[in-house]
Amino acid sequence: MAPGGLPYFDPEYESLSIRINPPRVSVDNTSCADCTLVKVDSVNKPGILLEVVQILADLDLIITKAYISSDGGWFMDVFHVTDQQGNKITDNMTIDYIEKALGPKGHTADESKTWPAKRVGVHSMGDYTAIELVGRDRPGLLSEISAVIANLQFNVAAAEVWTHNRRIACVVYLNDDTTSRAVDDPTRLSAMEEQLKNILRVCGDDDKVAHTKFSMGLTHIDRRLHQMLFAEMDYAGKGRTAEADCAAFLELKISIDRCAEKGYSVVTVRCRDRPKLMFDIVCTLTDMQYVVFHATISSDTPYATQEYYIRHVDGSPVNTEGEEDRVIRCIEAAILRRVSEGLSLELCAKDRVGLLSEVTRVLRENGLSVSRAGVTTVGEQAVNIFYVRDASGNPVDMKTIERLRKEIGETMMVNIKKSPSSSSKAPEARNRMSFSLGSLFERFLP
Repeated sequence: MAPGGLPYFDPEYESLSIRINPPRVSVDNTSCADCTLVKVDSVNKPGILLEVVQILADLDLIITKAYISSDGGWFMDVFHVTDQQGNKITDNMTIDYIEKALGPKGHTADESKTWPAKRVGVHSMGDYTAIELVGRDRPGLLSEISAVIANLQFNVAAAEVWTHNRRIACVVYLNDDTTSRAVDDPTRLSAMEEQLKNILRVCGDDDKVAHTKFSMGLTHIDRRLHQMLFAEMDYAGKGRTAEADCAAFLELKISIDRCAEKGYSVVTVRCRDRPKLMFDIVCTLTDMQYVVFHATISSDTPYATQEYYIRHVDGSPVNTEGEEDRVIRCIEAAILRRVSEGLSLELCAKDRVGLLSEVTRVLRENGLSVSRAGVTTVGEQAVNIFYVRDASGNPVDMKTIERLRKEIGETMMVNIKKSPSSSSKAPEARNRMSFSLGSLFERFLP
């Protein structure tokens, strides 16, 4: 046994098992009329389900159905997937990537080189420095953060920002404007860190609630954001009343039952379907130290039903009412972190220092609060998406929308629309615009 009573897995034995029984991956476009089947058979190992789902999510594939079985030494999955438009996966490069990433080479090669997906880490970015920020959210906070970065002449190449239950977590990738390389001046970095901490402390937060740090790991960025908000206990009851008016919250149903015969706990989730729903749930269960042995996923537009047969890594099911309540709250939080009520603003402009600060300042001055944001750079173009809502909680009026078009539209391309989660239509098939850091970071990996 490993320290803490957890099962010990010898990495050399795991590598040997994979070499003897390499994963078998097939991408099947003939068995189903309206979707592509991705089948994975592999030696079972800790975290393998999350790895597979993560790769499919990073490719922005929609999982309409899935059947998971990993009880014992073998892992067998079947995923029914489509692209964002609901079509089969016919692009040869995408198919080739799936087969390589999920196949033997993907399991035995260096992960940071084989899977150029969304990651957190200063070393993995080459010319970019990554910084993490966590604190209590408030209107205008993102504007203040971006202003500090701009004033120090740092350029934001990419960023992901999530808010939930009055908390904010963001990962920002930046470089020096003069050298276009990672920031290596400890004095400037220290000044930025201190100024950002002061901003996060404005609401009376102490260092336990508001903090910044320079990231050194290789954690997938979406998983890292989940971990950051989980560590801040955004799933706790206090402050959750704001979600009572959220349609996604009202439609979300989570239950946990016992399968006494097999010693499993059965987690059933029914909610409005959306991209990356399965990733968010599996990520949360994995980071809470639960193992998924079986699962069935189905989508009956616009709703999804997902059922997971789980045990804790120590082999026990969910035993107490307190543990059951915590699991439900954590899954609920994981689902709602990516839900955005209100408007989405899609912006494209020539990249420059202070662009993020300029845009967020205009949003703040118009009484809008950013609930989620994705910022990336493609060549010389900054491509950003902001999910915004009225800071007072009221619907965003048309006058505000027109002011935004006038103020921002003079210097950049702007597309303003109702966010997918506010619509009665299935968001899975309608979410055309995807902002993945993977395409940006892939350029910096050897």
